[in-house]
Amino acid sequence: MKVAVVGATGMVGQVMLRVLEERNLPITELIPVASERSVGNKIKYKDKEFTIVSMDDAIAAKPEIAVFSAGGNTSLEFAPKFAEVGTVVIDNSSAWRMDPTKKLVVPEINANVLTKEDKIIANPNCSTIQLVMVLHPLNQKYDIKRVVVSTYQSVTGTGKAAVDQLNSEIKGESPEKVYPYQIFKNALPHCDVFSDDDYTKEEIKLMKEPKKIMGDDTFNLTATAVRVPVQGGHSESVNIEFENEFDLDEVRKILSETPGVTLQDDVKNNVYPMPLYSEGKDDVFVGRIRRDLSQPKTLNLWIVADNLRKGAATNAVQIAEYLVANNLV
Repeated sequence: MKVAVVGATGMVGQVMLRVLEERNLPITELIPVASERSVGNKIKYKDKEFTIVSMDDAIAAKPEIAVFSAGGNTSLEFAPKFAEVGTVVIDNSSAWRMDPTKKLVVPEINANVLTKEDKIIANPNCSTIQLVMVLHPLNQKYDIKRVVVSTYQSVTGTGKAAVDQLNSEIKGESPEKVYPYQIFKNALPHCDVFSDDDYTKEEIKLMKEPKKIMGDDTFNLTATAVRVPVQGGHSESVNIEFENEFDLDEVRKILSETPGVTLQDDVKNNVYPMPLYSEGKDDVFVGRIRRDLSQPKTLNLWIVADNLRKGAATNAVQIAEYLVANNLV
């Protein structure tokens, strides 16, 4: 089976290669793809060297699967060209997520919607993935009415240049700024660009994508997305109002038994999720579970995940694994 990784030299692309190495996708030929300036360079995968090829050469190779981590414009231009030759594209950008003709997939929740006819599959926003991994099982049990989420997002979500900005500022240097302000010792309520309604695109993704993934548009969701000087994981403070009453012990039991979710909720021993310990891991971590004392049937909790792994690369590879296991490629 031929698998192309488009954007192989980028931050998510590098993690994608690492995740593919760790998991059991039966790859017979890896096709790394990057921008024209990187064509001809070498990358390592499973202790072997592979030559980076152009987009046209990758399309000509007709891979069974192409995983895209190269930005929305690249996906809009080239994903259909891969699809035309029979390749199934799993796209990490926002280009196709809200397209009504494309599936938006978190395998633990809705992989069953995939068919052989799906040639372009959207990978959700990183913050959305960790959020719905917790919302979905609770929605099935208690019926969600409204969600309020505030994010604390790692600079890795912006890319290598943002990580370089943070590290340079830590050293007291004056780097070229990716963000409009210093990020070290700061918190920017500004993830992605602002829309006409004064919400950022990141916040809009968080408000729209969960409904599509969960197949439920009956609940309301509002979001504030904040960039913080952290590397290695996104955190979310989440307030969930349910239609039905819940029991805290039952909530903990449901989440502890949810595949892909790890419960870390023992405040007496200072056990709670933190990005420092989520980095490099594939699970979504949840804790600080408690009732909202200001109104009934409402829950507060804290969610953390590695945004480059489950928030991007791992979720995409899990989609590929599902396609292979169910003979959909």
